[in-house]
Amino acid sequence: MSNRTLLSLELTTPTDDDRPVYLTGNFCNWYPDMAEFEMQKVAKGKYKFNFSPEGPLPEKIEYKYTRGGWDHVELDDYGNSPANRIINRKQGSVKDFVPYWRLEGSTAFIANLMPAVELVSDSFAIPQLATSRAIHVLLPHDYKTNTEKHYPVLYMQDAQNLFGEGSDYGNWEIDKRLSLLARQKKSDVIIVAINHGGKDRFTEYSPYTVPSKGKGLGMKYANFVVRTLKPYIDKNYRTQPEAAATGIGGSSMGGLISLYAGLMYPETFGRLMVFSPSLWVSGKIYFDIGEFFSPVSSKIYLYGGGKEGTPMIPDLKKLKQTMEAQGWSREKLEIKISQDPKGGHDEKRWGEEFPKALEWLFY
Repeated sequence: MSNRTLLSLELTTPTDDDRPVYLTGNFCNWYPDMAEFEMQKVAKGKYKFNFSPEGPLPEKIEYKYTRGGWDHVELDDYGNSPANRIINRKQGSVKDFVPYWRLEGSTAFIANLMPAVELVSDSFAIPQLATSRAIHVLLPHDYKTNTEKHYPVLYMQDAQNLFGEGSDYGNWEIDKRLSLLARQKKSDVIIVAINHGGKDRFTEYSPYTVPSKGKGLGMKYANFVVRTLKPYIDKNYRTQPEAAATGIGGSSMGGLISLYAGLMYPETFGRLMVFSPSLWVSGKIYFDIGEFFSPVSSKIYLYGGGKEGTPMIPDLKKLKQTMEAQGWSREKLEIKISQDPKGGHDEKRWGEEFPKALEWLFY
């Protein structure tokens, strides 16, 4: 008989249901539902599995838990798929925890903690651009019952891609992700989601004129958010209006205009969520940092993926270095860069980053 140390795994999960739990990993070619690797349920939310002392195991074991398929795989506290778990075969008893599980390809969510989505207007006037736009708010799940509380606010671009059914381009699923943050008491932020302008999206989000695209209208758009939309939101919802409790965010061109608005209006926006910004539009953005930006207790979260094109991560580092070179104190300016070497330029990846950024910016 083999004298190898018996390797056993114990799993605890608060999200218990009738689906069985399986182990998958490099010991079974990553098949997600093999009967011989089904875990034994020993109590509500508790499972156990003992590897056979005779079975072949790699020296380094990589594994995950599933509910019977990759569309039912384990998720982390943010609703994202975590990195593979790694142990060695002589480790003995291992205790693991899974907070959430993927549901049919969608991120997990907690129904009674979902934010309340309200349509502010399907044609909110933008006088600065002589047009109008649909605008929604996502209110914390207890907004209507916790009537004395006032909330920070995050203004976000490209609302069509953020929640509900999303769009043809994808879905951040921030409504579901906010429900997971709510369990951790980290979702008490009002999200103001502003629809983009379709064919006018580029020029509205661009602070700079690009000859092949047309005149940049970003300054007018930023002025709309600050001078028109924010006063309306502050008047009609229980907000914390000061800069330290007001953020703006977006991705790609939406990330660029969010960065620009923060540079131009630091007395309004003290929290910037800037994902994969289109810094290629104009190198003048680096000049504008030194010329216009005077932070008032500002926090800036920058994200970029390694598969978005060669310049993305170097440009973010240059952006951070340019800001820090101005010599502002840490009390005035904090900057965080999050990098994902495998990250692409897409809504799904930005949605995965959203709860991490929201947590860092507001908590």
